[in-house]
Amino acid sequence: MKYIYLMPLALLFSCNEKETVTEKNEKFCLNDDLKKKVTIEEIKREPVSETFTLTGNVTYNSDNVIQFTSLINGVVTNTYFSLGDYVKKGQVLAEIKSTELNGLQSENKSVESQLAVAQRQLASVKSMFEDGIASQKDLIQAESEVKVLKASLENIKSNLALYSASPEKSVFQIKAPSNGFIVAKNMSSGMQISSGSDPLFTISDLNEVWVMVNIYATDMQNIKENMEVKIKTLAYPDEVFSGKISALSQVFDAEEHVLKARIVMKNTDLKLKPGMSADIILNKSNASAESLFAVPVKAVIFDDNQNFLVVYKDDCNLEIRQVDPVTKNREVVYFDKGIQENEKIISKNQLLIYESLK
Repeated sequence: MKYIYLMPLALLFSCNEKETVTEKNEKFCLNDDLKKKVTIEEIKREPVSETFTLTGNVTYNSDNVIQFTSLINGVVTNTYFSLGDYVKKGQVLAEIKSTELNGLQSENKSVESQLAVAQRQLASVKSMFEDGIASQKDLIQAESEVKVLKASLENIKSNLALYSASPEKSVFQIKAPSNGFIVAKNMSSGMQISSGSDPLFTISDLNEVWVMVNIYATDMQNIKENMEVKIKTLAYPDEVFSGKISALSQVFDAEEHVLKARIVMKNTDLKLKPGMSADIILNKSNASAESLFAVPVKAVIFDDNQNFLVVYKDDCNLEIRQVDPVTKNREVVYFDKGIQENEKIISKNQLLIYESLK
């Protein structure tokens, strides 16, 4: 004989209630740590635009640099900096051995001796003038000679200071004229230099850099000054920098056969380095384009052949919503339904939320 055990209904309901309570208590919420890692964006309507990408490279701002050109002839004996180094104003960067230093030092000693003699002579003439032995003309002549020698000595000392002469080492010292990074270097130990030659080094603070864009003839009609652009680099693949075209050349570059455009970028975090290559993303303008709901490409989750968004209402009210895109470009996906303007979505680390909500 088989016995069937029946659970009391009260006990069964009690268990179900506990399960329901447990599920309710385990409702997913964004805690403070997780919220710092996500990005919440508001959905806006935008005209559908087509993007295209140009290449370019980062360079220093040529209007905000200091170039050092030698004023003397000589041989570089030591250098104390490398390309890319940060230097402070007054820091010794190099030393130059020059015959001009020996000449200036000898001239300095000679004029100092002549001045000492002239000052003694002036004191003697003053004494004689007071005793009525020397004339006023003699006194004026002696005073004039002292003034000329003093002026000559000041000029020599000024030149020695200008070249940062170091009598102990018998060298001229090149000192940094300002704080900044060495962005160009054209000198090394043992190198012979001459006055008026090419700049020996260039200093820039890099707080502002230029991104030079290469524009081919086929894209000229789509490029305008003050046009908003987005910039991406290999060094920061997940970061997009924003800027605008501040200047557009009217002459093709003779070597690269492209038109050059300049984007002036604030570089407060010093992430953009001279020489770094960049992709410049632009939108083709279309005044008659339809306006649709615009969502960043990175916010869309593709799973099981379907597209989803994580919709944010509040920290404990998040929703996975299936959506069907109408069209997209490199940066933006466009929708005509499924979402509403001013709704909020999570566009960074949304996959973590998605998995938790599933």
